[in-house]
Amino acid sequence: MTILSDAAKYDAACTSSGVRRKFQPGKIGNTSSSIAGCCHSFSADGRCVTLLKVLMTNCCVYDCKYCVNRRSNDTRRAAFTPRELAELTIGFYRRNYIEGLFLSSGVLRSPDYTMELMIRALRILREEYRFNGYIHAKAIPGAAPELVRQLGLLADRLSVNIELPSQQGLQTLAPDKSRDAILRPMGLIRDGTAQSKAELAKYRHAPVFAPAGQSTQLIVGATDDSDRHILHLTESLYRKFRLKRVFYSAYVPVVENSLLPSLDTKPPLLREHRLYQADWLLRFYGFHASELLDEAHPDFDTRLDPKCSWALAHLEQFPVEVMRADLETLLRVPGVGPVSARRIVSARRCGTLRFEDLKKLGIRGLVFDIDNTVAPFDVAEPDEEIVELFAFLRKEGFKLCILSNNTKERVQLFNRRLGALAIHKGGKPGIKKLNRAMEIMGTTPKTTAMVGDQVFTDMWCGHRGGLLCIMTAPICNRDQLITKVKRGAERQVMKVYFKKYGK
Repeated sequence: MTILSDAAKYDAACTSSGVRRKFQPGKIGNTSSSIAGCCHSFSADGRCVTLLKVLMTNCCVYDCKYCVNRRSNDTRRAAFTPRELAELTIGFYRRNYIEGLFLSSGVLRSPDYTMELMIRALRILREEYRFNGYIHAKAIPGAAPELVRQLGLLADRLSVNIELPSQQGLQTLAPDKSRDAILRPMGLIRDGTAQSKAELAKYRHAPVFAPAGQSTQLIVGATDDSDRHILHLTESLYRKFRLKRVFYSAYVPVVENSLLPSLDTKPPLLREHRLYQADWLLRFYGFHASELLDEAHPDFDTRLDPKCSWALAHLEQFPVEVMRADLETLLRVPGVGPVSARRIVSARRCGTLRFEDLKKLGIRGLVFDIDNTVAPFDVAEPDEEIVELFAFLRKEGFKLCILSNNTKERVQLFNRRLGALAIHKGGKPGIKKLNRAMEIMGTTPKTTAMVGDQVFTDMWCGHRGGLLCIMTAPICNRDQLITKVKRGAERQVMKVYFKKYGK
């Protein structure tokens, strides 16, 4: 146990996010609770879980120069039998030490033989001991596809470590391995996960294949590969193989070799940290690898986080108008994360907006709907409050327009006391007459706001025209029949909107 747990400590690709399997009658363990134990990881809901992190064996037929378990290294060897490993895991669980298992292995005899041992151990855990907790297993490159399939049906997450970012580095430091042998099982896991999801959509009790997806690990600092190369590889892996995570492991010198950094070289921990930050930008901020690094700057400045470095290199995109910028632009502002960006978008779209705020946003023209926006649809003329409002807005310097889909008689009668630009039969959500209105007022889409109470006419029209859209609550519950029909569809649209952006 001591030998094989110590040999596993250099593997960073260990996480339990993505699984929410709870306690089931007749089974022991779950993937959602947290207890003190051997090593720590995080569940999908953010809680810390503990895993027994161990190798099946540290015996290996490969001679990877960077690996402490390589066959030429003079080290103590050990191996579990499948039953020993299963009994050890379940014993630790019953003692409340762990919540799950992270299982990797050296290559004993051959990839197929090693995988068969791992499968037997997991089958004993799942079927004999009825263990329902989290299991992360490492697929061995070069193993038969059917063995990868069997392993995926027993484990929650699979991983295949690429380790060295380039083909050249792999040939130099791990000549027994090939890039194709590593990528092939990653493709099998991707296809197996997709097939499992399709089967579960049809059959509720279909077998589940690796529900937490797959991950991989890249060693940083063992070769001369640049951050740019590593980041482009990461982006390609996320796109091609739909990985949940790419882990970066700062190389720790453990063996003396002329092709490797000397033993007194410190692990590049800060570089590893910057790569994790850049990885986050790829996954959650909408960045591309080509935006963060280029041929002139192939490595990150470790003094700055990657997002700040990008901002300093693109000062022409700043400052950002927070009240008008879209979500993608807000995500690129240093110090603004996904949660804050969505809160900003939600607050400015659904909060109280004063006319002074409109002036600060550069709005100079206001386009109003009539029916149920400034007056009930069955009221012929505006009341004194609306007359005073239009007079106030005109005094404040706003250009005013009434754009309604109603008849000429209705619009002209309503506008008689307001004296605004009035357009009837507006054709909303079409923008032809909206553009005509802005031309007459002398405003542009960036300096004009649309005010209305309907999604499919007013708001859609304003959005198509590129205007700031201000949606108001209907003045009254009385509506024309066709409008009542549209209100039902509007409620469904707003339900989806509020679910995405919040109220």
